[in-house]
Amino acid sequence: MSANVQMTAGIEFMQRGSGDSGCIVLLHGIGSNRHSFDRLCEFLPVDVKAIAWNAPGYGRSAPLTHRTPCPEHYAQKLHEWIRTLDVKRFVLLGHSLGSLIASAYARLYPDDISKLVLMACAQGHGMQPGGVLPAAAQQRLIDLKKLGPKGFARARAPGLLYQPDSHPVLVKSAVDAMAAISPAGYAQAVHMLATGNLTDVANELQVDSLAIVGTEDQITPPQDTLRCHQALKNHAAPGAVHRYVELPDAGHLVHQHYPKVVAKHIVEFAGWHWTGVEHPR
Repeated sequence: MSANVQMTAGIEFMQRGSGDSGCIVLLHGIGSNRHSFDRLCEFLPVDVKAIAWNAPGYGRSAPLTHRTPCPEHYAQKLHEWIRTLDVKRFVLLGHSLGSLIASAYARLYPDDISKLVLMACAQGHGMQPGGVLPAAAQQRLIDLKKLGPKGFARARAPGLLYQPDSHPVLVKSAVDAMAAISPAGYAQAVHMLATGNLTDVANELQVDSLAIVGTEDQITPPQDTLRCHQALKNHAAPGAVHRYVELPDAGHLVHQHYPKVVAKHIVEFAGWHWTGVEHPR
């Protein structure tokens, strides 16, 4: 089933699938966009509605009004946007920076979420809102200003993959996505990353979860995702389901390296029917 690109409530997004069996909302990482989920969505059942947004400040999506937002601001915008769509309860998936938004959403709006999927979890720097950016976060903005989006992408994007020279198609996709970032939207996302504290938020959540990470992830190492999984599991409601998956020989873009395998884990976790059939865009 082909994808349908739309614009609603200031958010650009892709939607595909009927929604007869359920819905999944997908949140991309800081140097990416909705296209990072194209291959993954091709392996999801056609009766599952898949919705991937361009986060505020990405693509044609309007930036947030807060100059230095925190994850809750993105979660509030996500909630406002979701309310304009014909979606009730849904599976929420966040990759990297998207895991901070997804977990913040699950804390603020728990009744909306049926299950939570977190991939290659970004922990955040735990900065107080309005504080001074940590050196690592500030360096991102310095490099972006110095190199421009295209140079920044060429320098940084290959590191998102394990053995990038062996995966030229994936490298090109990662470089193209990062080269398309808006410096203003990226700056807001860097501030959000700086204020995030994923493990603290995970300690408060009461939702079934699936955590997925590549064993060779150098951006958000497996121990970061494992720490989030353990926080979710250790404070779980009785009967809650929490799964942790490490996929070998995969880097940060685990869902692009293994789209079919990741899709299978998601489908089985959500209780949908796995067909293994790849659907055209």
